[in-house]
Amino acid sequence: MASEKNWSNDDTESKFMRKAKESPFVPIGMAGFASIVAYGLMKLKSRGDTKMSVHLIHMRVGAQGFVVGAMTLGVLYSMYTEYFAPKDPGTK
Repeated sequence: MASEKNWSNDDTESKFMRKAKESPFVPIGMAGFASIVAYGLMKLKSRGDTKMSVHLIHMRVGAQGFVVGAMTLGVLYSMYTEYFAPKDPGTK
């Protein structure tokens, strides 16, 4: 028979956790997006005279704004660590 392939991941941590350590603002943006959408859905019944489309547009703009803000902070953080942070003279 053909040899069986080992499909298990040899790493002890998941791909998501590795990526979260590389750029910590991505999970923050995802969590903020999810929390804003959840809050908007909870407030859906008590929106008063506001039309459904206007409520959904406001919810979308808030969630997108949070994600864009988190991405901007992530880019600024990576620029700081790459260009401005003091580097150890022993590493390149």
